[in-house]
Amino acid sequence: MTTTDLATVVMAAGRGTRMKSATPKHLHPLLGRRMLEWVLEAVRPLASGPLVVVCAPDTEDGLRASIDGATFAVQQVPRGTGDAVASAREALAGFDGDVLVVSGDAPLLTPELLEGLVEAHRRERPAVTILTVEPEQPRAYGRILRDGDGRVTGVVEDADATPEQRAIRELNSSIYVFAAADLWEALGRLDADNAQGELYLTDTIGHLAAAGRRVATHAAEDPVVADGVNTRAELAAAAAVLRDRINARHMAAGVAIVDPATTWIEPDAELEPDAVIHPFTVVRGRSRVAAGAEVGPHAVLIDASVGAGALAGPFCYLRPGTVLEADAKAGTFVEIKNSRIGERSKVPHLSYIGDAEVGSDTNVAAGAITANFPHQPGRPKGRTTIGSNVRTGIHNGFIAPVEIGDDSWIAAGTVVTDDVPPGSLAGFPPRQVTKEGYLREERNDD
Repeated sequence: MTTTDLATVVMAAGRGTRMKSATPKHLHPLLGRRMLEWVLEAVRPLASGPLVVVCAPDTEDGLRASIDGATFAVQQVPRGTGDAVASAREALAGFDGDVLVVSGDAPLLTPELLEGLVEAHRRERPAVTILTVEPEQPRAYGRILRDGDGRVTGVVEDADATPEQRAIRELNSSIYVFAAADLWEALGRLDADNAQGELYLTDTIGHLAAAGRRVATHAAEDPVVADGVNTRAELAAAAAVLRDRINARHMAAGVAIVDPATTWIEPDAELEPDAVIHPFTVVRGRSRVAAGAEVGPHAVLIDASVGAGALAGPFCYLRPGTVLEADAKAGTFVEIKNSRIGERSKVPHLSYIGDAEVGSDTNVAAGAITANFPHQPGRPKGRTTIGSNVRTGIHNGFIAPVEIGDDSWIAAGTVVTDDVPPGSLAGFPPRQVTKEGYLREERNDD
């Protein structure tokens, strides 16, 4: 559904004091995106009309720099949700269509839910349509008030509600579609005569109803979808819902996720059918896992690529720029960064490989480290190149920049500082020296 006569206002100016954080609530990270970005992902498919994000003065510059395709309106003083939406009026000057109003702290919203709300509004043409929820457990949300004929007469916030009103199960989700003219008129009637001393957007409903304008509702089938996030606990609960959605999508497409409850895959990751993800695995950023590859258990991928049939894990860490080509392996307690491991090559255990190129059919033995620090301040890090069909020894260090030619072997315990020609055997550190009876003699001297 795309329509040019639907504007969207996203309220994202609140501080979220219950988060107990210096970071504004809407900008908290949530499974690979900031909370606000999840909301924007839900609203963007609906409208090619204006998209206005209402923000606080101290977040405006950062949001402008990081979010494309939106206009920003600043709520200079936090005077409530009604004032937040009123802050968007200048940005929507001359717009006379419908206005979708959503909160920037509702990361579980889906385009399908919002599309149903907008379609219901378009069918009935009221002044406003409210998305309502009826959760099994009571929540501190506004209650929908109706008269004896079932007509909506207003919304009362939880803090202002009587005990009888708090017993109402039909709750306001704080998500609406307004006719623009009715919205601006009702906002002009708001006052701060309430428990919070704020301008409530919910009070527009009572004003519109009192003026004889029709108020409609549209119920969400799953009340969780409209949940807002106000605390750290609610943030974690929202993350779990998003995790389950992402995992379900991948499993439906043919990915084997052994234990979805312990697997966290961010939304921009790509997993091909027949990839296998083992328990306690985190796949972040734009990581890619090809068909037949296995990742985990206890593996972390960040902007890494695991090729067809490759193995990553258990207990490995693939950092940005890592590429495991087909049938390669990164094994137990291995960390790789900004490196390419060639086809069928293996880094089986206890190694750090950074800023390196490893050819095909090479085995990097345990305890390998590529020392890629710059030799002079301000200079780029050096790279280590290890060719194809190379056998390194245990406890090798490679002081970059250095190149190991194809078909070479490196002796155990060697620190490689010079290039090794193809087909060579390099290393030979000092051999073991054994002093028989040394400790016995030391004790006798005492």
